[in-house]
Amino acid sequence: MTTENPLETFDVVVVGGGPAGTTAATDLAKRGHKVMLLDRLGRIKPCGGAIPPRAIRDFDIPDEILVAHITSARMVSPKNECVDMPIDNGFVGMVDRKQFDPWLRERAVKTGAELRGGTFEKFDRDSDGTAVIRYRAKEDTAEDAPLRSVRARAVIGADGARSHLGKQAVPGFDKMRYVAAYHEIIAMPENLPASYDHTRCDVYYQGRISPDFYGWIFPHGDTISIGTGSAIKGFQLRSATALLRQVAGLENAKTLRCEGAPIPMEPLKCWDNGRDVVLAGDAAGVVAPASGEGIYYALLGGRLAADAVTEFLKSGQASALGQARKRFMKVHGRVFFILGIMQRFWYSSDRLREHFVSICKDKDVQKLTWESYMNKELVRKKPMAHLRIFFKDLAHLAGFLKP
Repeated sequence: MTTENPLETFDVVVVGGGPAGTTAATDLAKRGHKVMLLDRLGRIKPCGGAIPPRAIRDFDIPDEILVAHITSARMVSPKNECVDMPIDNGFVGMVDRKQFDPWLRERAVKTGAELRGGTFEKFDRDSDGTAVIRYRAKEDTAEDAPLRSVRARAVIGADGARSHLGKQAVPGFDKMRYVAAYHEIIAMPENLPASYDHTRCDVYYQGRISPDFYGWIFPHGDTISIGTGSAIKGFQLRSATALLRQVAGLENAKTLRCEGAPIPMEPLKCWDNGRDVVLAGDAAGVVAPASGEGIYYALLGGRLAADAVTEFLKSGQASALGQARKRFMKVHGRVFFILGIMQRFWYSSDRLREHFVSICKDKDVQKLTWESYMNKELVRKKPMAHLRIFFKDLAHLAGFLKP
């Protein structure tokens, strides 16, 4: 005689309630699956907060959740040369993760997902081989409180670049490479610097602000996100951010909160364990090199993970889980490859950063950059523009054109 397993069983447990995890939970719950969404609750990820139009369209982001509408970017070179890049006939939305992530979690709950506050602790298996997620519930504050456990037919790991689930369940996760990012959310000062524009993102390509990435000043409505990142150990992100605030005339603005986190540098080679676990978002490494953009790719990664899990639950074929990465890389792998080369080359010295910012003056570069960014597609319909950019790049590299 057998006894029924006492643990509650879900079709899917999603670990991590950011853009990737909430999108996966929402899509799966809409399809009628029993979904548990586990999140620590209260943690805010450092993030510039850019939402391109493609993300707004594809993932139904309402205008009221946007804290700003950006219509241009300003690139600042090591010699403080400024290049404005206006957006023609459009805008980039901005969100504050303090409000955006809870809104995403609430949307998942409204579609039928069960949200539980807690910290993932251990990936385990039951006697019959079913995945078991052990976690410490947020309300269990006593040090000796036992871990809680649930079973899952499938598990999605969306718990960040240092994913504890990824470390325990997915081979090769320890190869994750990342940039350390730090930002401060500051209150809008009464007396703004004359150079500040609430419809423009400022990007600083200066070695003193970041030796291998960039610094940013992004409007967030009544607040401003200002920060930097670097993969170089020992680089002082807080000091660099303080310098950036001073350079921008924002050193006396009130600091509301400070946040830091690792940002992955490239997609992992494998996103699943070949059995019942698949990763999404930062846990899968899907943050664009050079730009550091992650929200759109996290939303998409969550959706692709949900699609892969849906196929897995229907067919029982673990190979279906591998489709999440294959589909992502088919569409965006080339972009990530190109951006990776660009970051490693153009961000390697102030001399090259100066050339890079100078190249951004070119109207063809601006137009193709914005079209690709806004729609998340490489623009192939203008071969002559690409050719002109190619020869201008060569001229800069050869030193024929001065920055």
